[in-house]
Amino acid sequence: MVNMQATLPPLTPGTLYLVATPIGNLEDLTLRAVRTLRECDLIAAEDTRHTGHLLRHLGIAKPLLSYFHFNEARRSEEIVGRLQHGDKIALVTDSGSPGISDPGERVVRAARAAGCRVEPVPGPCALIAALTASGLPTHEFHFLGFLPHKSGQRRRELERLSSVPGTLVLYESPYRIERLLGELAAVLPERIVVLARELTKRFEQFLRGKPAELLADTRHHPRKGEFVVLISPAES
Repeated sequence: MVNMQATLPPLTPGTLYLVATPIGNLEDLTLRAVRTLRECDLIAAEDTRHTGHLLRHLGIAKPLLSYFHFNEARRSEEIVGRLQHGDKIALVTDSGSPGISDPGERVVRAARAAGCRVEPVPGPCALIAALTASGLPTHEFHFLGFLPHKSGQRRRELERLSSVPGTLVLYESPYRIERLLGELAAVLPERIVVLARELTKRFEQFLRGKPAELLADTRHHPRKGEFVVLISPAES
C-alpha cells in the first residue's frame, strides 16, 4: 500500500497558512489542516486556550502566539517578521475560516504587502454550511458579517440592503436575535428568513418563516448558540 503521507510535499518556508478549524463537530477538521498544524513552526491563534484544547485533542504540541482584534497591528508585524525569516506559520481562529468575521484580514494584507506567501487550508465555514442547507437561492448571495450594534445604524443598514439582489447572509448573537427579528419584521416583513443555529453540533437546527413568525417563536422558546441569519431575495 502506498504511504500517502510520504508522498505529500512539505510545508513551504516563509508561508502563512490560513487553517479553517471546526465550527462545532471535530470530525470536520481536514487531514490537510491536521498535517499543517503538526508541521508548522508556530500557530497564531485568536484564543490560545481554545486552540490549546484542539491541539491536545489532536496530540499536537506547538508554540502558540495570540492574535486577536485588539493586538492585530503589533502581532501582524511580528508574524511578517517571522515569515521573512522562513518560519511556517498557521493562523487559526476559534472556529471556521480566518478572516470571515474573525481576525485574519489584517495579517494577510500585511503578509502580501511584504511579499510573503499566503496559502489557504480550506475547511468549515458557518456561512457556507448554512447557505447550502437553507433552501434559499445560492446562485447569488451577499455576506454582511455582523450588523452594527446600535439600533439606528442597524435599521439604516437593513433599509439599504432591501434593494440588494440575492440571498442576504449575516451572523448574529443569541442576545440580539430578537431585536434583529423585530427590525426585519419592520423593514422586510414579507421576506422568508432562515435561522441556522448550532451548526454541525448535536442540536443543529434550521428555523424558517417570516420575521414576525420567527420573532413570536423565539420569544416563546429562547435559544442559545450563535445564529447564521439568511434572508430571501425580494423576488422570492
